[in-house]
Amino acid sequence: MTHFLVPAGNIAKEMHKEGREHASFLSLIIDTVTKEYKTPIQATGIRCLKKGCNGTIDVVIDAKEETINWACTDCDEDGKISGWQKTKWDSRK
Repeated sequence: MTHFLVPAGNIAKEMHKEGREHASFLSLIIDTVTKEYKTPIQATGIRCLKKGCNGTIDVVIDAKEETINWACTDCDEDGKISGWQKTKWDSRK
């Protein structure tokens, strides 16, 4: 996640539109997941970012690798978020 951020911790404004949308999507996942940091699988209710898809995002937290693995319930969109700890969207208490 940190490669999307400027030193102040915000998403870089100079990034192209698609990159900013993707970074915002990932930050929403981080914020949602870390409010209830639990395993194994969480349904987030977040809508898939892929155009035309009506799926939602499920996540699995890998505590060993410290990653958030996400996947759409309807299409093949998925990913792994690393470097999310201590970002402004890390909502763990």
